[in-house]
Amino acid sequence: MPPLSRRRRFVAGLLLAPLLTGCFASGGGDESSDSPAGARLKVALAFPPAENFSPYGADATLLSRLGVTEGLTRLDANGVAAPALAESWTRENDRDWLFTLRDAAFQDGTEVTPKAVAAALTRAAGADPVTAALSGVELAAEAAGDGRVRVTTADPDPALPLRLSSPGLVILSAKAYAKKDAVSPVGTATGPFELTEVTGTTAATLDRFDDYWGGRAQASGVDAKFIADGTARTNALRTGEADIAEAVPVSQAASLDKEARRETATTRTTSLLLNTRSGAFEDAGTRAAAREAIDTSALAKGVYEGHADSGVGIYGPALTWAADKRVQPTGRAKAGAAGKTLTVATYDNRPELPEVAQVLKQQLEKAGFTVKLEVREYSRLESDALAGKFDAFVSARNTMLDTGDPVSILASDYTCEGSYNLALLCDKQVDKAVSEAESISDTAKRQDAAMTAEAAILGTDAVVPLVHQRIITGVGAEVSGVLLDPYERNLVGVGTRR
Repeated sequence: MPPLSRRRRFVAGLLLAPLLTGCFASGGGDESSDSPAGARLKVALAFPPAENFSPYGADATLLSRLGVTEGLTRLDANGVAAPALAESWTRENDRDWLFTLRDAAFQDGTEVTPKAVAAALTRAAGADPVTAALSGVELAAEAAGDGRVRVTTADPDPALPLRLSSPGLVILSAKAYAKKDAVSPVGTATGPFELTEVTGTTAATLDRFDDYWGGRAQASGVDAKFIADGTARTNALRTGEADIAEAVPVSQAASLDKEARRETATTRTTSLLLNTRSGAFEDAGTRAAAREAIDTSALAKGVYEGHADSGVGIYGPALTWAADKRVQPTGRAKAGAAGKTLTVATYDNRPELPEVAQVLKQQLEKAGFTVKLEVREYSRLESDALAGKFDAFVSARNTMLDTGDPVSILASDYTCEGSYNLALLCDKQVDKAVSEAESISDTAKRQDAAMTAEAAILGTDAVVPLVHQRIITGVGAEVSGVLLDPYERNLVGVGTRR
């Protein structure tokens, strides 16, 4: 056993649990429980694991939403970095930060030590491809003694505490890295639920981790099923096969009782990303013609049935500060000829996206384009999209998911070296604007710089923001404590139960 007794850790967790579970809207009952059992939760998720539950890619949010993994920090309801495995931190100088760890244990029974944390961050920093939260960032970590870890960046990084809240920078035990080219979160994380069994891409079994530092979870475990079809997910909730169903399609919302529908404003934006490297949209004038052909209001009112707002930028209305700071794009190319043949791709894990693509097809064809649609399940589509095999890609992206920092997503999604650059954009003015924003530590000024960089990106017409989404979560009548997170990092926590 670790030197800290289980009883002492449990008491400490009870004191800290409200900090963790009270930060997002929920059905109530977020305090931990000392009851011996607790019912298991049945959860229907939209996205199956695409990378064997590696924390360095798209699967990272699956792990955080199921309460498996944690980082040194987390985001609070206002998007501010708050304590998680680190109970406090200080900035020593421009490049060095010192994080003081709390007493916690890994699910394999080993202690969360500075050495273990430094090793986990070092492994994440060396991941290939680089995890999105570290796009353009060089990071090193070392044990600093007295329960502390020093994290150093090659360049000043004012947003480091936010960055370390990323689901891609979670802390796992040494056992997770036993294989050189793989990382396993099975039984090696620190969250309230331990991943114990994975059934391919269809299901996963999680059991309660009784030694969790934040208190004993009220549910005894979670049985997760990955159901890409939105109608099937909704039906699972209706028939009792699921207690919680994420991403209920707007077309299915009316079929649920009002009490079962939880609508959450999120920082997710659905966009049309245009391949700027090759094909029809390599030409800026053709991109401008596509942008002018698109009526976003028809998508918000039609496809999303009013459960979304028309696209105004990369950042939507859920970020309340963005509207007053928005800068109009400049330097856009004059719209050119529209008579080109396009392949527009999207995925069906979010049922609205194929409908969005169909409406876009009609709008673009009305403008003179010839459009072919390609729809697949996301895990079968991502690599081709990143390789530039399509002319355009319809994607729903939470702009604050990876780091909670408005600048970081611009670096990962729209710069020459960005790790998730679906538009394959490489523009000197954009890179300069993003780099300048990254150097600013003052929150308000950093937001101003982010909006200037947003304007530079929109000026290239590499991305056409379509709608800003609200997410509908289906919750069973007997379920409470579901974490309705605007950043979409959390779903099941200590207080989630039925």
